Amino acid sequence: MRQLAAICLLVIPAAVSLAAPASIALPDKRAFPESVSSTKDGTLYAGSIVAGGVVRVRKQGTAEQWIKPGAFGSASILGVFADERARTLWVCSNNYSSYGVEVPGALPGSALLAFDLASGEGKSRLPLPSNPSSCNDIAVAADGAVYVTNSETPEILRLAPGAKQLEIWFTEPSLKPAPAGSGLDGIAFGSDGHVYVSHYDAGDLYRIEVANGNAGKLTKLRPSRALVLPDAIRLLHGNSFLLVEGGGRLNAMTINGDRASISTLKEGLDTPTSVTTVGDTAWISEGQLEYLLEPAKARLPFQLFSVPIPK
Repeated sequence: MRQLAAICLLVIPAAVSLAAPASIALPDKRAFPESVSSTKDGTLYAGSIVAGGVVRVRKQGTAEQWIKPGAFGSASILGVFADERARTLWVCSNNYSSYGVEVPGALPGSALLAFDLASGEGKSRLPLPSNPSSCNDIAVAADGAVYVTNSETPEILRLAPGAKQLEIWFTEPSLKPAPAGSGLDGIAFGSDGHVYVSHYDAGDLYRIEVANGNAGKLTKLRPSRALVLPDAIRLLHGNSFLLVEGGGRLNAMTINGDRASISTLKEGLDTPTSVTTVGDTAWISEGQLEYLLEPAKARLPFQLFSVPIPK
């Protein structure tokens, strides 16, 4: 979701006191969830920045440690994406030991990892080619290609079907993050086949046209209100998406031409980091990222929250 140094420098707006929705507690006191994904049967998957590993929640019951911290050389876990067609859980792994975040067994660098969606066994490790790199969020195209945002270098990586390594699919120097900041973040495919991506620090949204698998025109979208740290983007249907703001909101977003109409569904969350859907319910990971280097100050337990999606 972001470069760790940027997380530690962010000043997150104070949360608004609201009635708590239904929630699921995460088991580790150092979870700091950065991303959440789901499968059609309602199983949820959430990664951990500080503890590492991935927890699984079957049918929205009790969260259990599924992929152990350090498994297959995994480090701090950012993006997770359950790809049922490929029977794979894609995971963004980033080694933040230089910032004091140690995950035993972690390999150095930034990489996209593939785990078997049934067994949790590691299948492949694909390092990001650029330096610096921070593998952030993941989307899968209709042809099965996997796309990954790099929040430290302004580029999107692509793993073509059958490929053995990531390629730089899109890059644009003007989208680079500020020093010690975080750039490209959430990514999703629209029903139009184009890529939609957020820029975390700048508060911007973009569309990248896709033609025959190639990156085309980049368009900066015009949101109906200013966004505070836009993060995960998830397709609902047609030209409608869910959009998380690290400033504390879950939104519905409708794209009409170059405009993005933003409607707040939930606010007062403590650094929400991602969202996924199960039926007509949105599940949100609450990251509490302002306490990354002071985990004793985090409000326990870390939780996933549910919010009904309006019809």
